[in-house]
Amino acid sequence: MAAKKISTVLSRSFSSAAAPPCFFSRVRGGGGQSRLIGRYKSTLAAVEDPITPPVSVKYNQLLINGQFVDAASGKTFPTLDPRTGEVIAHVAEGDVEDVNRAVSAARKAFDEGPWPRMTAYERSRIIWRFADLLEKHTDEIAALETWDNGKPFEQSAKIEIPMTVRIFRYYAGWADKIHGLTVPADGPYHVQTLHEPIGVAGQIIPWNFPMLMFSWKVGPALACGNTVVIKTAEQTPLSAVYAAKLFHEAGLPDGVLNVVSGFGPTAGAGLASHMNVDKLAFTGSTDTGKIVLELASKSNLKPVTLELGGKSPFIVCEDADVDQAVELSHSAVFFNQGQCCCAGSRTFVHERVYNEFVEKAKARAIERTVGDPFREGIEQGPQVDSDQFEKILRIIRSGVESGANLKAGGDRFGTTGYYIQPTVFSDVQDDMLIAKEEIFGPVQSIFKFKDLDEVIQRSNSSRYGLAAGIFTHNLDTANTLSRALKVGTVWINCYDVFDAAIPFGGYKMSGNGREKGIYSLSNYLQVKAVVTSLKNPAWL
Repeated sequence: MAAKKISTVLSRSFSSAAAPPCFFSRVRGGGGQSRLIGRYKSTLAAVEDPITPPVSVKYNQLLINGQFVDAASGKTFPTLDPRTGEVIAHVAEGDVEDVNRAVSAARKAFDEGPWPRMTAYERSRIIWRFADLLEKHTDEIAALETWDNGKPFEQSAKIEIPMTVRIFRYYAGWADKIHGLTVPADGPYHVQTLHEPIGVAGQIIPWNFPMLMFSWKVGPALACGNTVVIKTAEQTPLSAVYAAKLFHEAGLPDGVLNVVSGFGPTAGAGLASHMNVDKLAFTGSTDTGKIVLELASKSNLKPVTLELGGKSPFIVCEDADVDQAVELSHSAVFFNQGQCCCAGSRTFVHERVYNEFVEKAKARAIERTVGDPFREGIEQGPQVDSDQFEKILRIIRSGVESGANLKAGGDRFGTTGYYIQPTVFSDVQDDMLIAKEEIFGPVQSIFKFKDLDEVIQRSNSSRYGLAAGIFTHNLDTANTLSRALKVGTVWINCYDVFDAAIPFGGYKMSGNGREKGIYSLSNYLQVKAVVTSLKNPAWL
């Protein structure tokens, strides 16, 4: 297959200052049909003639105890380019034996090594030096993210890697500000609480935001003085191991951060059930989260943080500026090819503006630029792999069969790779599969509602409770909805704002615990009460 050299995509340098504190912030109106067809044809040609990525794969082994090593079995597995389905590289396939090696290294580093024993300020300096190195290598890591995952390069380089840098700098700042309390007691006692690192943290990250999820897990764990074994997703193993190598260049002691690539039923299960892992954090599907929780409970009852699936409502109220609401709701569901756990995939629109909204949402979806993610101006690349591609198309077919009105898209885009047309359904009913199942793809389902009581009840009827969006100019409406919705995050007149200090997590079957911000530190700390008897105290 012919491939073109990348031209101007990497001609600029990107810094963290260029990144907004959210995934997207622009608002614009939909375009006309005549523009849309021309843009569709131009990007279709780009899909069939992919650009050669401006990076090579340097690291494809496991990283255990500071060293790159092959899997104990000698096995490898292919990681694929979602633009073509072709092999990028063969990566070491970690298994239970490799997890054992990694946990042993992490255990020794925690029990005997310098990391939990050095001053918190020195830990902070190492994490900060790593953030500087990560920023320096933005272009290479962003290119690996795009090549392995399919997301637009400009998204990787301008938004996600700078946000990753920001997360690590945030937790570098927290490292020397973690402390306990002095507690008054009823009697002659001095009582203090100690906030101690929990030990060896096992972490399992997903494929949709590999580097961001790496930062959400590793940042707070290391700031608290723990050691880590992290399992990367088998679809996207390349960027995290590159970043871990940079962490060691920044001065991280051997064994503190270990990276195992492999599959869930083997490496993932081995980590979740390991008796020497003191804490587990998992991001992924709700069904897999149940398995992870069961394995943890059947082993050593290790505490588990879960960030799971979602079916988030995006509510457009009757006072909405329809053009702005269309653009924001479009981004809420289509960003990252729709592969977001908190995607606003249930678009509830008030009946007074419903018809206008549907037509403009259709036009905006047709206008969306789909193509090779290494090309400038591309909004949507391919889905991550064939499994996800086929699942999305199956759910789209179910929407048509169940009677939803297909307004745009509905099929694959081009003939090569895992591209899917931006798809919009109207007249969606709550009992349809597209209304209930997490699609994790570029599919917008639009529902009609009459009043706040109705939309609150329907929004909360989902088994999920990760996030919600509200678009209104009425403060009372915003307050009513934000308090009534059973979700972990509510965005009002914005969406996907992921500042480092803002906690993120879900209600119900979207998980438990919170990531980011001060709240995530408690995931990686034990609280110990120390009580000392006082002899003849001057005061109590």
